[in-house]
Amino acid sequence: MARISGVDLPKKKRIEYGLTYVYGIGLHASRLILDATGIDYNKRVYELSEDDVAAITKEIRANHVVEGDLRKQVAMDIKALMDLGSYRGLRHRRGLPCRGQKTKTNARTRKGKRKTVGAA
Repeated sequence: MARISGVDLPKKKRIEYGLTYVYGIGLHASRLILDATGIDYNKRVYELSEDDVAAITKEIRANHVVEGDLRKQVAMDIKALMDLGSYRGLRHRRGLPCRGQKTKTNARTRKGKRKTVGAA
């Protein structure tokens, strides 16, 4: 089992899809990494040699922000919006959707369980 950036990749998946299990790497970034290292997309994770894993890890460290660093960066960006008092920051602070969705009937994921008011 290959371990890249602190994530165990699933053994039987193709490497181009296995890399997407790392937070911050999507399919496009995965393909860019594999092109840079010269590894075939169709190779399975269990078929990777130690040199292949080392090359992928080196490429990710050099050119991509992933896992903990990316989570920290996203959290700091949201905190900056809230500190500025921007509209998006206020929506984050109140736990409401930030991207223009309607909230009269939907948005239960962000708003949480329904709070009934005035039911007798």
